[in-house]
Amino acid sequence: MESLTISMCNTKKINHYKKTCKYLSIIAAFSLFALITSCNKVEAVKDQTDTEAEKVVPVPVEVEAVSVGAISATYTTTAILEAKEEAFVVARASGIIEQIMVEEGDYVEKGQVLAKLEPQRYELNLQRAQADLDGVEKELAKINKVYSQKLVSDDTYDKITAQYQSAKALLAIAKLDLKEATIVAPISGYIAERNAKVGNLTESFQRERMFHIVQQKELHGIVYLPEKELSRIHKDQQANLMVTALNDQKILAYVERISPVINAQTGTFKVTLRIANENNLLKTGMFTQVNLTYDTRQNAILIPRKAMLALDSNIDVFVVNPQGIAKRQSIKIGYEQGNFVEVLEGLGSDEKVVVTGHHNLKDNAVVSIVNS
Repeated sequence: MESLTISMCNTKKINHYKKTCKYLSIIAAFSLFALITSCNKVEAVKDQTDTEAEKVVPVPVEVEAVSVGAISATYTTTAILEAKEEAFVVARASGIIEQIMVEEGDYVEKGQVLAKLEPQRYELNLQRAQADLDGVEKELAKINKVYSQKLVSDDTYDKITAQYQSAKALLAIAKLDLKEATIVAPISGYIAERNAKVGNLTESFQRERMFHIVQQKELHGIVYLPEKELSRIHKDQQANLMVTALNDQKILAYVERISPVINAQTGTFKVTLRIANENNLLKTGMFTQVNLTYDTRQNAILIPRKAMLALDSNIDVFVVNPQGIAKRQSIKIGYEQGNFVEVLEGLGSDEKVVVTGHHNLKDNAVVSIVNS
């Protein structure tokens, strides 16, 4: 009986063990399935990420082709136009202004009458000087007749001769005073300023000028250049003027004179430019921008100034190849003029450089050209 009981107990334990193993096998199977599924999902996500990483978006840029042309080395400064010839007219005689014949803006020739003073006083002085000279001449004529006969002393003859010379000089002064009562133009040119008024009293050689005359057929521009530029300036060298008052019109000028000394305080030297003004478009006192041309190079490789990227002492540009790849290229530049720069090394004449969108561009970046 006991044997039967033990046998039944063992059978129950075995059955329980089998059920437990079956359950564990099922759980393990589900866990393995879940693990495989998760790995597949991770692999799928990884593959999708790699595909997206391989997809590159081109960077939009604008490019310009490298050009070949002439470029000049220039020095830019400013100048105020001045009249080559000008005169400040003052009265040499004293008197009341009786007439004024010209106005501001009139063109006058040298010797033309500008104004007249009341002449009566000077006419009377001339008549008196003439009368004195006539009296001395008569007396000298009488002395000459008897002097040859030794009837008068040498001292008397010398005195009357001196009186005659003095009377002649006084007559000449009286004529000059009468002449100077008429104010004439000392040079040809335009009346730039008229201060004289009819009825005003003018003194001889007074400080206040009656008229200001300027000759504007040829003007001068005075510029002061740094001493380092002295060796690059020569007579008749060409310069370009840009006149603000004439809508930035460009006008040719030429070096007229070069000062032989350097100002020790400013380190500059004076250069005088001559500017032809036959059509009288330019006026004295106009403000101009001056570009002095030192040298011109033909067939130079040129790029826009805005294409350059400067970092320390290096200058780079981005060159776009036919495949749409932008490559960073170091260059060496020469002359700079306006919006263009000469390239001495680093670029060929058949390349295209990025001019917009290159500041944040990376080397070997894929680009999309947006300008035509």
